[in-house]
Amino acid sequence: MSEALKNDRFLRALRREPTDTTPVWIMRQAGRYLPEYRATREKAGNFMALAQNPELACEVTLQPLDRFELDAAILFSDILTIPDAMGLGLSFAAGEGPRFAHPLRERAQIEKLAVPDMDGELRYVMDAVSLIRRELKGRVPLIGFSGSPWTLACYMVEGQGSRDFARLKALCFSDPALAHQLLDTLSRSVTAYLVAQAHAGAQALMVFDTWGGLLGPAAFREFSLRHMQQVVAGIKADPVARELPVVLFSKGANAHLAALADTGCAGLGVDWTIDLADARAAVADRVALQGNLDPALLQAPPEVLLREVRAVMDSYGKGPGHIFNLGHGVTPEVDPEQVRRLVDEVHRHGRVLRA
Repeated sequence: MSEALKNDRFLRALRREPTDTTPVWIMRQAGRYLPEYRATREKAGNFMALAQNPELACEVTLQPLDRFELDAAILFSDILTIPDAMGLGLSFAAGEGPRFAHPLRERAQIEKLAVPDMDGELRYVMDAVSLIRRELKGRVPLIGFSGSPWTLACYMVEGQGSRDFARLKALCFSDPALAHQLLDTLSRSVTAYLVAQAHAGAQALMVFDTWGGLLGPAAFREFSLRHMQQVVAGIKADPVARELPVVLFSKGANAHLAALADTGCAGLGVDWTIDLADARAAVADRVALQGNLDPALLQAPPEVLLREVRAVMDSYGKGPGHIFNLGHGVTPEVDPEQVRRLVDEVHRHGRVLRA
Protein backbone atom coordinates (compact mmCIF):
# COMPACT_ATOMS: atom_id res chain seq x y z
CA MET A 1 0.00 0.00 0.00
CA SER A 2 2.52 2.56 -1.16
CA GLU A 3 0.17 4.85 -3.09
CA ALA A 4 0.92 8.57 -2.77
CA LEU A 5 -1.48 10.51 -0.60
CA LYS A 6 -3.48 13.08 -2.51
CA ASN A 7 -4.20 14.95 0.73
CA ASP A 8 -1.60 14.75 3.50
CA ARG A 9 -2.64 17.82 5.54
CA PHE A 10 -3.55 15.72 8.57
CA LEU A 11 -0.21 13.92 8.70
CA ARG A 12 1.73 17.12 8.01
CA ALA A 13 -0.08 18.86 10.87
CA LEU A 14 0.79 15.99 13.21
CA ARG A 15 4.43 16.52 12.25
CA ARG A 16 3.89 20.24 12.91
CA GLU A 17 4.79 21.05 9.30
CA PRO A 18 3.16 23.89 7.32
CA THR A 19 -0.13 23.13 5.55
CA ASP A 20 -2.12 25.16 3.00
CA THR A 21 -5.06 25.25 5.41
CA THR A 22 -6.15 23.72 8.72
CA PRO A 23 -7.00 20.00 8.40
CA VAL A 24 -10.28 18.78 9.85
CA TRP A 25 -11.93 15.50 10.69
CA ILE A 26 -14.66 14.78 13.24
CA MET A 27 -14.90 12.17 15.94
CA ARG A 28 -17.81 9.82 15.10
CA GLN A 29 -17.91 11.33 11.61
CA ALA A 30 -19.44 8.02 10.44
CA GLY A 31 -22.53 7.65 12.57
CA ARG A 32 -26.24 7.98 13.21
CA TYR A 33 -26.53 11.61 12.08
CA LEU A 34 -26.04 10.37 8.48
CA PRO A 35 -29.11 8.78 6.82
CA GLU A 36 -26.86 6.57 4.68
CA TYR A 37 -25.23 5.20 7.84
CA ARG A 38 -28.64 4.40 9.34
CA ALA A 39 -29.59 2.56 6.15
CA THR A 40 -26.38 0.49 6.23
CA ARG A 41 -26.83 -0.33 9.90
CA GLU A 42 -30.40 -1.46 9.25
CA LYS A 43 -29.09 -3.68 6.45
CA ALA A 44 -26.54 -5.18 8.87
CA GLY A 45 -29.17 -5.86 11.52
CA ASN A 46 -27.37 -4.40 14.53
CA PHE A 47 -24.26 -2.44 15.49
CA MET A 48 -22.02 -5.44 16.19
CA ALA A 49 -22.95 -7.13 12.92
CA LEU A 50 -22.05 -3.89 11.14
CA ALA A 51 -18.74 -3.44 12.95
CA GLN A 52 -17.70 -7.06 12.41
CA ASN A 53 -18.39 -7.03 8.67
CA PRO A 54 -15.30 -5.59 6.91
CA GLU A 55 -17.20 -4.66 3.74
CA LEU A 56 -19.93 -2.80 5.63
CA ALA A 57 -17.40 -1.20 8.01
CA CYS A 58 -15.55 0.04 4.93
CA GLU A 59 -18.79 1.36 3.44
CA VAL A 60 -19.68 3.46 6.48
CA THR A 61 -16.08 4.64 6.97
CA LEU A 62 -16.16 6.17 3.49
CA GLN A 63 -19.67 7.66 3.70
CA PRO A 64 -18.69 10.97 5.36
CA LEU A 65 -15.81 11.42 2.93
CA ASP A 66 -18.26 11.23 0.04
CA ARG A 67 -20.28 14.06 1.63
CA PHE A 68 -17.65 16.35 3.15
CA GLU A 69 -14.12 17.55 2.29
CA LEU A 70 -12.61 15.85 5.34
CA ASP A 71 -8.85 15.46 5.69
CA ALA A 72 -8.78 12.01 7.34
CA ALA A 73 -10.80 8.81 7.53
CA ILE A 74 -11.11 6.86 10.76
CA LEU A 75 -11.77 3.14 10.94
CA PHE A 76 -15.40 2.37 11.74
CA SER A 77 -15.28 0.15 14.80
CA ASP A 78 -15.83 0.37 18.54
CA ILE A 79 -13.45 0.99 21.43
CA LEU A 80 -14.66 -2.20 23.14
CA THR A 81 -13.55 -4.77 20.55
CA ILE A 82 -10.65 -5.92 22.74
CA PRO A 83 -12.73 -6.90 25.80
CA ASP A 84 -15.27 -8.51 23.48
CA ALA A 85 -12.45 -10.61 22.01
CA MET A 86 -11.48 -11.55 25.57
CA GLY A 87 -14.85 -13.26 25.96
CA LEU A 88 -16.79 -10.70 27.99
CA GLY A 89 -19.78 -10.83 25.65
CA LEU A 90 -20.32 -7.32 24.28
CA SER A 91 -23.78 -6.23 23.16
CA PHE A 92 -25.55 -2.94 22.53
CA ALA A 93 -29.08 -2.46 23.82
CA ALA A 94 -31.14 0.13 21.93
CA GLY A 95 -30.69 3.49 23.61
CA GLU A 96 -28.70 2.01 26.50
CA GLY A 97 -25.13 1.78 25.23
CA PRO A 98 -22.69 -1.13 25.65
CA ARG A 99 -23.19 -4.04 28.04
CA PHE A 100 -20.99 -7.00 28.92
CA ALA A 101 -22.56 -10.36 29.72
CA HIS A 102 -19.53 -11.33 31.83
CA PRO A 103 -18.16 -8.27 33.67
CA LEU A 104 -15.01 -8.66 35.75
CA ARG A 105 -16.15 -9.10 39.33
CA GLU A 106 -13.72 -11.76 40.65
CA ARG A 107 -9.94 -11.90 40.99
CA ALA A 108 -9.84 -15.17 39.04
CA GLN A 109 -11.45 -13.51 36.02
CA ILE A 110 -8.75 -10.85 35.90
CA GLU A 111 -5.95 -13.34 36.43
CA LYS A 112 -7.26 -15.48 33.56
CA LEU A 113 -7.31 -12.66 30.99
CA ALA A 114 -4.84 -12.88 28.10
CA VAL A 115 -3.96 -10.75 25.09
CA PRO A 116 -6.40 -11.66 22.28
CA ASP A 117 -5.19 -13.18 19.03
CA MET A 118 -5.04 -10.40 16.43
CA ASP A 119 -5.25 -12.99 13.64
CA GLY A 120 -8.11 -14.77 15.36
CA GLU A 121 -10.85 -13.00 17.29
CA LEU A 122 -9.84 -9.58 15.92
CA ARG A 123 -9.06 -10.53 12.33
CA TYR A 124 -12.20 -8.72 11.16
CA VAL A 125 -10.76 -5.41 12.34
CA MET A 126 -7.51 -5.87 10.41
CA ASP A 127 -9.45 -6.99 7.33
CA ALA A 128 -11.52 -3.79 7.57
CA VAL A 129 -8.39 -1.65 7.89
CA SER A 130 -6.82 -3.25 4.82
CA LEU A 131 -10.00 -2.93 2.77
CA ILE A 132 -10.60 0.70 3.75
CA ARG A 133 -7.02 1.60 2.94
CA ARG A 134 -7.35 0.05 -0.52
CA GLU A 135 -10.69 1.72 -1.19
CA LEU A 136 -9.41 5.13 -0.12
CA LYS A 137 -6.89 5.00 -2.98
CA GLY A 138 -4.80 7.70 -1.31
CA ARG A 139 -7.63 10.24 -0.91
CA VAL A 140 -6.80 10.92 2.74
CA PRO A 141 -4.93 9.11 5.55
CA LEU A 142 -6.62 6.35 7.55
CA ILE A 143 -6.68 6.54 11.35
CA GLY A 144 -6.72 3.33 13.39
CA PHE A 145 -7.69 3.47 17.05
CA SER A 146 -8.30 1.79 20.37
CA GLY A 147 -9.75 2.62 23.73
CA SER A 148 -7.14 3.29 26.40
CA PRO A 149 -6.35 0.60 28.99
CA TRP A 150 -8.09 2.65 31.70
CA THR A 151 -11.23 3.25 29.65
CA LEU A 152 -11.50 -0.40 28.59
CA ALA A 153 -11.10 -1.47 32.22
CA CYS A 154 -13.88 0.92 33.26
CA TYR A 155 -16.42 -0.88 31.08
CA MET A 156 -15.04 -4.35 31.79
CA VAL A 157 -15.36 -4.02 35.56
CA GLU A 158 -18.62 -2.03 35.60
CA GLY A 159 -20.21 -4.16 32.88
CA GLN A 160 -21.85 -1.15 31.23
CA GLY A 161 -21.66 2.61 31.01
CA SER A 162 -21.58 4.69 34.18
CA ARG A 163 -21.20 8.27 35.35
CA ASP A 164 -18.37 7.44 37.75
CA PHE A 165 -17.24 3.81 37.17
CA ALA A 166 -16.98 3.44 40.93
CA ARG A 167 -16.31 -0.32 40.83
CA LEU A 168 -12.97 0.09 39.06
CA LYS A 169 -11.97 3.09 41.14
CA ALA A 170 -12.71 1.08 44.28
CA LEU A 171 -10.53 -1.76 42.97
CA CYS A 172 -7.66 0.66 42.31
CA PHE A 173 -7.74 1.95 45.86
CA SER A 174 -8.42 -1.39 47.60
CA ASP A 175 -6.17 -3.66 45.52
CA PRO A 176 -3.86 -1.58 43.31
CA ALA A 177 -1.72 -4.60 42.40
CA LEU A 178 -4.72 -6.42 40.92
CA ALA A 179 -5.85 -3.25 39.14
CA HIS A 180 -2.39 -2.90 37.59
CA GLN A 181 -2.45 -6.55 36.55
CA LEU A 182 -5.67 -5.86 34.64
CA LEU A 183 -4.32 -2.62 33.17
CA ASP A 184 -1.03 -4.23 32.19
CA THR A 185 -2.85 -7.00 30.29
CA LEU A 186 -4.92 -4.34 28.58
CA SER A 187 -1.84 -2.23 27.80
CA ARG A 188 -0.22 -5.20 26.04
CA SER A 189 -3.50 -5.92 24.25
CA VAL A 190 -3.96 -2.32 23.09
CA THR A 191 -0.36 -2.19 21.91
CA ALA A 192 -0.72 -5.41 19.91
CA TYR A 193 -4.04 -4.21 18.50
CA LEU A 194 -2.67 -0.87 17.31
CA VAL A 195 0.52 -2.44 15.93
CA ALA A 196 -1.62 -4.91 13.99
CA GLN A 197 -3.67 -2.02 12.57
CA ALA A 198 -0.43 -0.34 11.50
CA HIS A 199 0.66 -3.49 9.69
CA ALA A 200 -2.80 -3.74 8.07
CA GLY A 201 -2.50 -0.25 6.60
CA ALA A 202 -3.46 2.42 9.15
CA GLN A 203 -1.47 5.63 8.70
CA ALA A 204 -2.04 7.17 12.14
CA LEU A 205 -3.10 5.72 15.50
CA MET A 206 -5.35 7.20 18.16
CA VAL A 207 -6.01 6.20 21.76
CA PHE A 208 -9.33 7.26 23.30
CA ASP A 209 -9.00 7.71 27.06
CA THR A 210 -12.64 8.67 27.41
CA TRP A 211 -12.82 8.28 31.18
CA GLY A 212 -9.36 9.45 32.27
CA GLY A 213 -10.87 12.68 33.56
CA LEU A 214 -12.70 10.77 36.31
CA LEU A 215 -9.42 10.27 38.19
CA GLY A 216 -7.73 12.60 40.61
CA PRO A 217 -4.22 13.85 39.78
CA ALA A 218 -2.19 11.09 41.44
CA ALA A 219 -4.59 8.35 40.37
CA PHE A 220 -4.57 9.62 36.77
CA ARG A 221 -0.79 9.40 36.63
CA GLU A 222 -0.77 5.92 38.14
CA PHE A 223 -3.73 4.21 36.49
CA SER A 224 -4.23 6.03 33.19
CA LEU A 225 -1.14 7.96 32.09
CA ARG A 226 1.31 5.23 33.09
CA HIS A 227 -0.44 2.66 30.91
CA MET A 228 -0.85 4.99 27.92
CA GLN A 229 2.89 5.60 28.16
CA GLN A 230 3.34 1.82 28.06
CA VAL A 231 1.24 1.66 24.87
CA VAL A 232 3.16 4.46 23.14
CA ALA A 233 6.48 2.82 24.05
CA GLY A 234 5.24 -0.51 22.68
CA ILE A 235 4.22 1.11 19.40
CA LYS A 236 7.62 2.80 19.12
CA ALA A 237 9.29 -0.60 19.55
CA ASP A 238 7.68 -2.00 16.40
CA PRO A 239 9.59 -1.28 13.15
CA VAL A 240 6.40 -0.58 11.18
CA ALA A 241 4.15 1.06 13.77
CA ARG A 242 6.91 3.37 15.04
CA GLU A 243 6.61 5.34 11.76
CA LEU A 244 2.98 6.25 12.50
CA PRO A 245 2.00 9.32 14.54
CA VAL A 246 0.09 8.56 17.73
CA VAL A 247 -2.65 10.84 19.07
CA LEU A 248 -3.84 10.58 22.68
CA PHE A 249 -7.24 11.93 23.67
CA SER A 250 -7.86 11.98 27.40
CA LYS A 251 -11.22 13.64 27.92
CA GLY A 252 -11.44 15.82 31.01
CA ALA A 253 -7.71 15.56 31.73
CA ASN A 254 -6.63 19.05 30.65
CA ALA A 255 -4.53 19.47 33.79
CA HIS A 256 -2.27 16.68 32.48
CA LEU A 257 -1.57 17.93 28.95
CA ALA A 258 2.12 18.52 29.60
CA ALA A 259 2.56 15.02 31.04
CA LEU A 260 0.62 13.51 28.15
CA ALA A 261 2.91 15.32 25.72
CA ASP A 262 5.88 13.68 27.49
CA THR A 263 4.70 10.20 26.40
CA GLY A 264 6.25 10.57 22.96
CA CYS A 265 2.93 10.99 21.16
CA ALA A 266 2.70 13.23 18.10
CA GLY A 267 -0.58 14.89 19.03
CA LEU A 268 -3.14 15.38 21.76
CA GLY A 269 -6.89 15.57 21.43
CA VAL A 270 -8.36 18.37 23.53
CA ASP A 271 -11.92 18.64 24.82
CA TRP A 272 -13.88 21.90 24.76
CA THR A 273 -13.36 22.81 28.43
CA ILE A 274 -9.99 24.51 27.84
CA ASP A 275 -8.98 27.34 25.57
CA LEU A 276 -6.67 26.09 22.82
CA ALA A 277 -4.26 28.92 23.52
CA ASP A 278 -3.88 27.63 27.07
CA ALA A 279 -3.51 24.05 25.83
CA ARG A 280 -0.85 25.16 23.36
CA ALA A 281 1.04 26.95 26.10
CA ALA A 282 0.80 23.89 28.35
CA VAL A 283 2.50 21.64 25.79
CA ALA A 284 4.92 24.38 24.66
CA ASP A 285 4.34 23.50 20.99
CA ARG A 286 5.97 20.08 21.50
CA VAL A 287 3.01 18.20 19.98
CA ALA A 288 0.14 18.94 17.64
CA LEU A 289 -3.28 19.70 19.12
CA GLN A 290 -6.59 18.35 17.86
CA GLY A 291 -9.91 19.93 18.73
CA ASN A 292 -11.84 21.43 20.32
CA LEU A 293 -15.29 22.73 19.38
CA ASP A 294 -18.15 21.84 21.74
CA PRO A 295 -20.26 19.27 19.83
CA ALA A 296 -23.44 21.02 21.01
CA LEU A 297 -22.59 23.94 18.72
CA LEU A 298 -23.50 21.79 15.72
CA GLN A 299 -27.10 22.33 16.84
CA ALA A 300 -26.71 26.11 17.11
CA PRO A 301 -27.81 28.55 14.37
CA PRO A 302 -25.37 28.48 11.43
CA GLU A 303 -23.98 31.94 12.10
CA VAL A 304 -23.22 30.97 15.71
CA LEU A 305 -21.56 27.73 14.64
CA LEU A 306 -19.32 29.48 12.11
CA ARG A 307 -18.39 32.21 14.59
CA GLU A 308 -17.35 29.63 17.17
CA VAL A 309 -15.41 27.61 14.58
CA ARG A 310 -13.36 30.72 13.84
CA ALA A 311 -12.95 31.41 17.56
CA VAL A 312 -11.42 27.95 18.12
CA MET A 313 -9.01 28.47 15.24
CA ASP A 314 -8.11 31.98 16.35
CA SER A 315 -7.48 30.67 19.85
CA TYR A 316 -4.88 28.24 18.53
CA GLY A 317 -3.41 31.08 16.49
CA LYS A 318 -0.91 30.98 13.69
CA GLY A 319 1.75 28.40 13.08
CA PRO A 320 1.55 24.68 12.32
CA GLY A 321 0.22 21.86 14.45
CA HIS A 322 -3.56 22.37 14.69
CA ILE A 323 -6.07 19.76 13.51
CA PHE A 324 -9.64 20.95 13.83
CA ASN A 325 -12.05 18.55 15.49
CA LEU A 326 -14.83 18.49 18.01
CA GLY A 327 -14.07 18.20 21.71
CA HIS A 328 -15.93 14.87 21.59
CA GLY A 329 -18.07 12.98 19.06
CA VAL A 330 -20.80 14.34 16.80
CA THR A 331 -24.23 13.46 18.18
CA PRO A 332 -27.06 11.67 16.34
CA GLU A 333 -29.39 14.70 16.27
CA VAL A 334 -27.05 16.83 14.15
CA ASP A 335 -28.10 18.03 10.67
CA PRO A 336 -25.40 16.86 8.19
CA GLU A 337 -25.55 20.29 6.57
CA GLN A 338 -24.08 21.74 9.77
CA VAL A 339 -21.09 19.43 9.41
CA ARG A 340 -20.65 20.65 5.85
CA ARG A 341 -20.69 24.25 7.06
CA LEU A 342 -18.12 23.46 9.73
CA VAL A 343 -15.71 21.67 7.37
CA ASP A 344 -15.95 24.36 4.70
CA GLU A 345 -15.41 27.14 7.23
CA VAL A 346 -12.37 25.45 8.75
CA HIS A 347 -10.72 25.26 5.34
CA ARG A 348 -11.75 28.81 4.43
CA HIS A 349 -10.59 30.40 7.68
CA GLY A 350 -7.47 28.26 7.75
CA ARG A 351 -6.39 29.91 4.51
CA VAL A 352 -7.13 33.33 5.99
CA LEU A 353 -4.88 32.57 8.95
CA ARG A 354 -2.06 31.63 6.57
CA ALA A 355 -2.47 34.66 4.31
